[in-house]
Order: sequence, then C-alpha cells, then structure tokens
Amino acid sequence: MANVVPLVDFIRKGSKFLIAGHKEPDGDCVGSQLALVSLLRRMGKEAIPCSAGPFKRTEIKAYEHFFISAPNEKDRAAASVIIVDCSSADRTGDLEPLLAGLPCAFIDHHETGIYPGASAEGPAYVDARAPSTTSLVLKLIEALGLQPLREEAELLFLGLCTDTGFFRFVDSGSAATFDTAAALVRYGANPKAAYAAMHGGKNLDSRRLMGHILIRAESFFDGKLILSVEEYEEFCRFGLEGRDSDSLYQLLQSVAGVEAIVIIRQETPEKCTVGLRSRDLVDVALVAESFGGGGHKNAAGFSTAATIAGLKPKIIDAFGRIFDKR
Repeated sequence: MANVVPLVDFIRKGSKFLIAGHKEPDGDCVGSQLALVSLLRRMGKEAIPCSAGPFKRTEIKAYEHFFISAPNEKDRAAASVIIVDCSSADRTGDLEPLLAGLPCAFIDHHETGIYPGASAEGPAYVDARAPSTTSLVLKLIEALGLQPLREEAELLFLGLCTDTGFFRFVDSGSAATFDTAAALVRYGANPKAAYAAMHGGKNLDSRRLMGHILIRAESFFDGKLILSVEEYEEFCRFGLEGRDSDSLYQLLQSVAGVEAIVIIRQETPEKCTVGLRSRDLVDVALVAESFGGGGHKNAAGFSTAATIAGLKPKIIDAFGRIFDKR
C-alpha cells in the first residue's frame, strides 16, 4: 500500500511549489496538476503549474493557458517541486534542467521507472494499482483532511476517465475505481461533460488523418500485432490538431485476434514518437522501456531519434521475441 504520509508532510512544510507533469500531457496529467495547484492555493501556498507541452489532445486544449513552459529564477527561488503522472524528472522534457536541484516529490501510478531525486525531502507517492494519478490526488486531498471543490472534482474525474478509456480498460476486481468515480460525482463531477470533452470537438482533418493511418495498417504474427505509421508529410499537413489517437486505437483494438498495436509517427525528419497499446496479453510498457520510454502494461510510448524505415523492423523484432516465447 502506497504511503501518502511523507507527501503530506512534504506539502505541509513547503510554502511554494512548482507542479510539473510529463511532456505531451494527457488528461490524467493535466487534471492532476491543476487539481493539485487549486488544493495548494486554498491551503495558502504558492503553486505554479508547469508543462513543456505540447497540448495535443482536444480534451486538454482549454487548460493550456494555465501553464508556464519555463519557470524563471523568481519562480524557482525557494520552491519545491511535485512531479505528477511520470516516473522521473527526465520525462518532463525541457522542464528537467529548470527543476534540477530543487526538493522534488512524485505522484504516479505507472509501473515502470525509478524515482531519482526522491528522498526524505522528496517522497514518491506511487501506487501501480491505482487507475489514474488523479485518483491518488483525491486520496492526498482526503489525507489532508479536506474535500475537493467541484472544479477540482471535475479535473480529477477527467483524468480518471481518460486513463481508463471511460472505464473500457477496467477489469473485474476493480470496484475501487468505481468507488473513486462515485466519490468524484458526489463532489460535483459531471460524467456527461467529461465524455463530451474526451470525444467531442474533433475537426474534419482528424478523421482524414485517421483514414491515412488506417489504410496503411499492417498485420504481423498471424494478426497478433497491427502496426501503422504517420509520415512526416502528414504531420506537416495535419499537425497536432489532426491527432485523435484514442479513437484510432479503439478502432484497431476491435480487430479480431489483435493483441498489440503500434503507431509510429515521424514528427521531424530525425525523430519518431511511438504509441503502443495492448489487450492484456502483451506488456507494451516493457517494449517501450527497451526503447527508453515507459507507461502501463496496456498503454505505453516513447520518442527516439530515428526514421520510420529504420525503427519499424526493430519494433517488429521486439514483439517477435515476445510472441516467440509463448
């Protein structure tokens, strides 16, 4: 059982906090950060939300303006850091050197990674069994003897829903996840609004880009692996606003016999980002970790200096080793 007490003590001792999350944030990251910022401010503390971005996902675009991308010397003076939804400071991207040397704590629910910088001054409140980081932030609020405000409950519920695929990824034996959801609804969260934020507001280009990626999908290992790519020309044409990864993965996961999905995106001529999803039988976090990334058993990713042509056979080979062991 993760121990929240050291983090409670860390917060009570501090007066100023930089609240950071991983690069390319999602709803769980943003929801955790902003709910935590709100909590700290009503405790009378200074709290500054920081993110290297980019804010790609439709459901978090409205929150981008709350964040600073580069805390200055005044922001960092006498500050402590709380990093949420990632396992180490290097996952914060361009923020990492700006956070170095400050007392640092972590809140996370991912299984991969170590927690450099965590110490008696900066604890790691980590529980891989938790459905989202926002669920841990809720426990932190309650451990402080408080209840979330309605606005905080909405942020926490959005994070819970994005990381569970609006509960599509929840297995039997996960009653605690629904206990968390019920508590947040009692505190004022609106499930219908969260669903609309996650699945509404898509532009036509996002459907066109999805079509390009779907028609390029290939099947490997007797249908167990589906891999597709987004070419650099498409990234330039459609940009980040054209992304709808969740819907794309959902469509491919509905294919009979598929166990894992890989999408390789050429974001610059020299760099690829890779998203991996599975349906329980394959631990894609281990694959991502072998390429310097991380995540969950069923959802992970990484970025690397590479081209699609050079990276694709390496990823296929990594999955081949997994399937060959069966």
